[in-house]
Amino acid sequence: MTTRSAKDLVAEANREVETLSAEEALARLGQPDTMLVDVREGEELAKIGMIAGAVHVPRGLLEFQADPGSPNDKAELGDGRRLVLYCGSGNRSALAAKTLKDMGLRSVAHVAGGFSALEKAGAPVDRG
Repeated sequence: MTTRSAKDLVAEANREVETLSAEEALARLGQPDTMLVDVREGEELAKIGMIAGAVHVPRGLLEFQADPGSPNDKAELGDGRRLVLYCGSGNRSALAAKTLKDMGLRSVAHVAGGFSALEKAGAPVDRG
């Protein structure tokens, strides 16, 4: 039996989805055709904040909030805007971006280095 590690899954996701640098993601921040999506858990947001203007969709609820047939649907995820996902370091966002791509969303990318890279690059942070 073959066992695939989390590292293997992240590497596969990174091969299949577009990865943006923090600077590339910042250049898209605020553009009407782009939505920044924070896939971290609520506790992380409460502790260190989130990028101003981002939409919070926890990784554990992503599939349900991206599914128009789900009672938990977040319609803005399917409104045609480019979705740029981030997490703490870039691993969960890679997996999440691949999931959205697998669900049929076409314009999806994630940020290498996640929240810390965005903050270091000068992204505005909403500390709540």
